[in-house]
This record gives sequence, structure tokens and C-alpha cells, in this order.
Amino acid sequence: MEKTQVLLVGAAGETGGSIANGLIEDGSFEVHALVRPASVHKPAVIKLQERGIQIRKGDLKAPEEQLIELLAEIDVVISCVGPAEQQDQIPLAKAAKKCGVKRFIPCGFITVAPPGGVMWLRDEKEIVYNQIRQLWLPYTIVDVGWWYQLSYPRLPSGRVDYAMTSGNDEIIGNGNKPTALTDLRDIGRYMALIIKDPRTLNKKILAYNQVSTQNQIYSLMEEVSEEKIDRNYVSEETICSRVLAARQASETYPFDPIKFVPRYLAEYQYSWGIRGDNDPEYARYLGYYLTPELYPEFKPSDFRQYLESVVRGTAKGVYQDRIVSRKHQRHFPRTESSDSLYARIFPRTESSDSLMSR
Repeated sequence: MEKTQVLLVGAAGETGGSIANGLIEDGSFEVHALVRPASVHKPAVIKLQERGIQIRKGDLKAPEEQLIELLAEIDVVISCVGPAEQQDQIPLAKAAKKCGVKRFIPCGFITVAPPGGVMWLRDEKEIVYNQIRQLWLPYTIVDVGWWYQLSYPRLPSGRVDYAMTSGNDEIIGNGNKPTALTDLRDIGRYMALIIKDPRTLNKKILAYNQVSTQNQIYSLMEEVSEEKIDRNYVSEETICSRVLAARQASETYPFDPIKFVPRYLAEYQYSWGIRGDNDPEYARYLGYYLTPELYPEFKPSDFRQYLESVVRGTAKGVYQDRIVSRKHQRHFPRTESSDSLYARIFPRTESSDSLMSR
């Protein structure tokens, strides 16, 4: 049977790597990776080639005629670009329309949130989605739950620090907001199903494994590790003050990660931790299709088993190759909130101009 030709943008990243794995393991796809010419000889790209992924050298900022050449014979485009590169997808979408691409999957892959001022990253993505719809280009938007790999707290013993990006020692609000969780490794498996499914064309999909609260995650981690974990609750007012401070600091960037990453992180906390946006019921209200209903036969990775692997020391961390990750990991081991990633980024100031009054 003829395989579906997929062009994957960002195949060397965390989400892109999961998708590459899922498509290869499924066996129904011929996977091509769009790689900048300067990156062709990097170890991560060489590893992609060793797995049978074909490399197409190019840049999203290339002229349209070059983008059209890159899309030759491609059926599906999947984009996993970085936060600051969202609008770079628009020229690729225009070229995809001219090439007759059958499905364009823009870079979603974040938690559920409504457009219009809750999360800067969501609004950047919505600009791209709107352009795609104006083109009348066949699309699927896929968002995912909060990753297993980012959801669990640090242990007092420090034995899970090896797999952590930050101390993660705060519970947002009262810790009882339900949030969808997804194992990063399952995203590619979901994508293989979604691409082949005609029901998902021109639809929004939430791909997730289960729903938990932060308090439930802490309790499960205590049970698995047999360690007592302090519960440091951070108030809604504090979270809203962080968001406002990060927004004010980022007003003059353009796309400077020193400024937009703090905003990106603070707004995530506000969205899923305070507002409770990353709830499948809210996703349904916003018009998403839910993977447990689309694919009841899918067997997701078990969250408890994942935490057990973390405690055993056999789990793989995320963003381990990032300089910012290594920098923050040097601050371990500490459990005080004042030394958390977020406290180091955001000032702990009270603000009369609170989001809660809006």
C-alpha cells in the first residue's frame, strides 16, 4: 500500500521527536523532515536520517517558490516550531495551498485555552489558524494535555532531579483544578491515528491520557516514592501578579526569549492552574473532539508506571539539552518556593491592578 508522505517541521524537538517516533512505528507513513541547511550535519539530524527519515533542506523564511519545491509530493504537513516562530508558518501554509497539500497541521500541541488575552502563545497560534482558514486549506489543530514529564513535584531526597527541568515545587491555587495529562511519548501515537482519520479533518482535537489535579499528583507521587512532599500553595492573587509583571516586562520584546519565556510560563500557570482551562469538559465546550472518545481502543501510557520509572531513575527527562534547563538544574537541591524557577523569574509583589478585577 502506498504510504502517506508527511513533512515534519521541527522533527528534532521534543514534540517533533515524539511525532517522528509515532509515525515511524505506525508504518503507514513516509516521513520527511524540513531542516535548515546549517543544521543538516548536527547529531540530532543525523539520528533522524539513521531512522529512515528523509531530509529536505530549507527554511520557513525562504521565498514561496522554494517552499513549493520543498512540498513536492507531500500529503500532510505537521509543524512543531518554537514559540517565537509561530507566524513563520504562514508562508508555508500558503505554499501548501498552492501545492494541494491534503492536510496541514499547524503547531498547536499546547494545553487548552481560549483565544483573546489569556495566553500570549495561544493568541500567536490563533493568528496562524485564522490564516489557514482564510486560505481554505484542509487542516487539523491538535492540542495536548500537560505532559507527564512536567507535572510531578520534586522529592525532598533529590532523587528525581535528574529528570526535571525545574523544581516544580508549587501548587497553583487550591490544587483542585482538573487538568488533562498526556505522556509526551504518546503524542506521536495519537498523531498517527489522527492523520488517518477523516473525522478529524478541519477539526480541533484534544489528545490526552487522563485527568488529574495537582493535589492528586502529589498524593500519587508520595505513594510511589514513599516520601512526604511539602505542599506549597500559591494564591490566585500571586499568580495574577506574576502574569501582569511578565506582560509588562515583555511589551518591548520582539520575541526575545528572556522576556517572552517568563510570560509564557506565568500564563500557563494562570490558564490551567487558576482558570482551569485544560479540562476536557471545557475543551468540549470550545469545540474540540476528544481522543478517548475518538479512539477508545487506544492504550495510553500509565501515569503511575511513568512516576515509578522516574523514582527508579530510569525515566528520560525533557529539554535536557537546553542551556536554560541545565542552568536551572544547578539550583537543585532546594525545596523552598523562593528558589523555584518561577520565583527566580517573577517578582513576588502585590498588585492592585490584578487580573482578578478584570
